[in-house]
Formats: sequence, C-alpha cells, structure tokens
Amino acid sequence: MKPRMNYYQAAPDTIKALMVLEAQIQSTGLEKSLIELVKIRASQINGCAYCINMHSEDARKRGETEQRIYLLDAWRESPLYSDRERAALAWTEALTLISQTRAPDDVYEQVRAQFSEEETMNLTMLIAAINAWNRIAIAFRAVHPVKVRASVA
Repeated sequence: MKPRMNYYQAAPDTIKALMVLEAQIQSTGLEKSLIELVKIRASQINGCAYCINMHSEDARKRGETEQRIYLLDAWRESPLYSDRERAALAWTEALTLISQTRAPDDVYEQVRAQFSEEETMNLTMLIAAINAWNRIAIAFRAVHPVKVRASVA
C-alpha cells in the first residue's frame, strides 16, 4: 500500500489541533492502560492497521500484557478485563458503530455505573479522537512500520 499524502505536512495546524486534544485526553486522569485498550479496540473495529500497530506498541510500553492485547477483540468472552474496562469497551463499540447502535441506554448505564460524568465525557472524547485518527490514517493510507522477521535456520 502506498500513502496518499502526508497529512501532517498538508494541514499542520489542523493536525496540531487534534494533537492538543490528545494531550488533553492523556491529562484527564483516565487510566493509561484503559486509554490504550480503547484506542486498540476502536482501531480494530475500523480496520486501521496503522493505529492498531501503534497503540498495541504503546500499550506494551505501558506494561499491558500480550494476552490482553491478543484477546481484546473477544473481551466479552475473557475474564481478563475489569468491569470498568468492560464498560469502556462496550461504550467504545457503541460509539464507533454509532450509525448502527445509536448509543443504547443499557450501554450508557453500564458506563455511568463505572465512570463519573466527567470521566464519561472524557472517555467519549477519547473515543471520538481515536475514531478521527482512524479515519485520517485509513483515508490517506498511512502505513505502519514493518519489522522484518529474522530467518529461522
């Protein structure tokens, strides 16, 4: 795949505004591990290889286990995620697929049982931001770094 454009160069001020939002989200007090899980899950749904790769690496750097990253697509069937993470992941799926889900009340109630109003708003902005990044990366065909596998003799 060949990138369509360098969007950082094409509209640096616009990308800078999204970067400011990212910095704000990081400073909200939401758990760093939760932030990365949400970013990975939204990116999985959207099929954004660039962002899946980036946020999986970021999650590992923050101490996330390989098992939790590998099983994220099947989080409902795994006991590895807390109730708070489950609520965030359900909200991530509902908002990422909003044209299909319409952000159902039962998912919202699940979120509100685990998150304050402020945290719910911050989580929602996190989800909105990663969806924006996914759409930018997919639209302009961002290519993740490729690591060459060592030959096995």
